[in-house]
Amino acid sequence: MRRALLLAGLALAACGPMSPERAADVCEDRARAATGPTGEIGIGIGSNGPGGYVEVGVTSDYIQGRDPYILYDQCVRQKSGQGPIRPLALE
Repeated sequence: MRRALLLAGLALAACGPMSPERAADVCEDRARAATGPTGEIGIGIGSNGPGGYVEVGVTSDYIQGRDPYILYDQCVRQKSGQGPIRPLALE
């Protein structure tokens, strides 16, 4: 019983607000992803010959046309319980 209460308490603590710095980092990434598709391309030669990969990501925020600056502000407020500590820098 005590162990279950301890685990429940830890789970609830993990849901609490995060630091403003961490929220800004997380939300900056989300806002950046809302500006357009993201991706990577890799090409190489290994012991099995040439190879490569292509990875493309598109977020629902981008598809919905959400403004990255508004998204950033709302995200930081939701995650930290306060306004952003720094402005969004998309460059």
